[in-house]
Amino acid sequence: MADPRNFRMTPAGARAGAVVDAGLRSYMLRVYNLMALGLAITGLVAFGAVQLAFNDGGLTAFGQAIYLSPLKWVVMLAPLGMVMFLSFRIQSMSVSAAQTMFWVYAALMGLSLSSIFLVYTGQSIAQTFFVTAAAFGSLSLYGYTTRRDLSAMGSFMVMGLFGLIIASLVNIFLQSSAVEFAVSALGVLIFAGLTAWDTQRIKEMYFEGDAYETAGRKAIMGALTLYLDFINLFMFLLRFLGNRE
Repeated sequence: MADPRNFRMTPAGARAGAVVDAGLRSYMLRVYNLMALGLAITGLVAFGAVQLAFNDGGLTAFGQAIYLSPLKWVVMLAPLGMVMFLSFRIQSMSVSAAQTMFWVYAALMGLSLSSIFLVYTGQSIAQTFFVTAAAFGSLSLYGYTTRRDLSAMGSFMVMGLFGLIIASLVNIFLQSSAVEFAVSALGVLIFAGLTAWDTQRIKEMYFEGDAYETAGRKAIMGALTLYLDFINLFMFLLRFLGNRE
């Protein structure tokens, strides 16, 4: 019986492996580029909305509309509706249409998140963003490089996420600072774990034989998943690191 330790890859096998590795790197680079561009759109829209909302220390008509009028509920809930629509309909959409929807979603999220500038100082928001970027990069790199199967951890994190949502809804009525602190701490841990797991899942979704449209849709959904992990990790960290106005 042949000893597997004596196995040597043939030149043809080495070339095939190199092609797969190059294709995977290109696919993951596309995912990260899409995610980064989505974050950039969100940040620019959020900053631009705040500039339009304030004038001489007071709210403009635009600011009153998006922060004080019933329109604020549309601003808050529109990103949720958009992400659900994109998740359910992406398989029937072209790559260009799906990508456009992702940009629109990122812009709506920026409009929704612009309210954090009313609560936290700009400096603490910037600092928290860089902390989040460093943490996200490390966690995503771990998910990409580890040989450990993270599916069990991922399933546990998803269960924890549902618990987190329920606890957050309950605390709307309780208004407990202790529950809020626990939710924030668990939120950081859960989305840290989800970042690593989602990266591994996105990597495993890659298939060399995918058609252009299929590969494009996978990349967009991967970017959307990591984008949501980043945004949620940022928001929970901001509760700890942000200095309130």
